[in-house]
Amino acid sequence: MMLPQCRVGTSLPELDLVIDRSTIVAAALASQDFEDVHHDPGAAQGRGTPDIFMSINSTNGFVDRFVTDWAGPASRIRRTALRLGVPNFPGDTMRMTGEVTAVDGDVVTLEVLGRNDRGVHVTASVTVGPYAGAWR
Repeated sequence: MMLPQCRVGTSLPELDLVIDRSTIVAAALASQDFEDVHHDPGAAQGRGTPDIFMSINSTNGFVDRFVTDWAGPASRIRRTALRLGVPNFPGDTMRMTGEVTAVDGDVVTLEVLGRNDRGVHVTASVTVGPYAGAWR
């Protein structure tokens, strides 16, 4: 779908992301988040969690991936604001959903949710528009 064709209420296709230990560690390292709770189960347990958990930088990246997979390569994320809820642990599946909440010319604002079996992992508001004059 082209962004200018979007209407408020348009739903994005759902995306299920299987979260395994490698995903959590690799995504944390890719974002240069070397906090031990993202790769050391003993350190994570020492802080009261049952296992390592996904970093906020990783979650932000998965939200951006979900939006740009939908909006296409000629799009650019202009703003993201997110709030974390329950953690993502190895073995979780995060179901990403999204809906258009505002359209202003060729700029679209989306509400994005990521859920696992324990509840909402992330709630995000994302504004996306064309990249450098695409669609003109």
